[in-house]
Amino acid sequence: MAEADPEALTRELVDLLTVERVAEDSYRGKPQTDGIGRVFGGQVIAQALQAAQASIGDGKQAHSLHAYFLRGGEEGPPIDYAIARDFDGRSFANRRAVASQGGTPMLNLTASFQTPEEGLSHEAMAFPEVADPESLKSDQQLRREIFADKLDQMNATQRHFMLRPRPIEMRPVEGLHWMNTEPREPKSQTWFKTVGPLPDDPALHRAVIAYASDYTLLGTAAIAHGLSWMRNELVGASLDHAVWFHAQARADQWLLYDTDSPWSGSGRGYNRGRIFSEDGTLVASVAQEGMMRKRRPKKGSE
Repeated sequence: MAEADPEALTRELVDLLTVERVAEDSYRGKPQTDGIGRVFGGQVIAQALQAAQASIGDGKQAHSLHAYFLRGGEEGPPIDYAIARDFDGRSFANRRAVASQGGTPMLNLTASFQTPEEGLSHEAMAFPEVADPESLKSDQQLRREIFADKLDQMNATQRHFMLRPRPIEMRPVEGLHWMNTEPREPKSQTWFKTVGPLPDDPALHRAVIAYASDYTLLGTAAIAHGLSWMRNELVGASLDHAVWFHAQARADQWLLYDTDSPWSGSGRGYNRGRIFSEDGTLVASVAQEGMMRKRRPKKGSE
């Protein structure tokens, strides 16, 4: 597979996360180029945030979002975003976005905005001691090495999913955790950034961070059980997703995604994430709960 142009991949991501205004408080998000199967949840979150941000105007910045996934989306059709202006105050504002395909709701997102101000400040989260991103192999490099002798056994869709170039480069600190078969402490650390430079638009950088925050997170709970979605051992889906933005950051510079899973049970897994800039600043906090069920073998397959 030929190497993709990093700047072209990044332009495609910017285009994907740039929603079109079709009417007052109504926006439309483009489908992913060459997308197959279900829409990536991070895409819907990021497009909904962009729609909410577009309705705010200048002055206020998103400081948190809370999203509930209602249904999976289908790659191909565009996604519509309807905005409700629930509150506009002097310091804070609130927006609701409902994402839908063909008139069927698939995600509800609420975002809160604040006019930047000085205030009491502390950071109680220590920056983890991890390997430098430049010393690590990318997720895509590891995939190619691990599956080099298995590509002939995959169908076209599997090869596309496994090897297609991505606009977000991921560098896992401890390799591909979904390859592990032994239960271990449910923690994961991954460096990420866009493969090319982004425009100087803070709202876009928040949207890209929200987009990337859906990577690796739900899989953290599975580490405790030595199981993996990639090996078709689990059935799952994101249920809700929350992001708190603490500090401005560039998504085209290395960010560390430090995740853990304090609990799983009742067919669900709860996961937390902290996103740091390379200088150790806590940029954002993330939480997500997802459905997580062990896949049952089909009758007659044993």
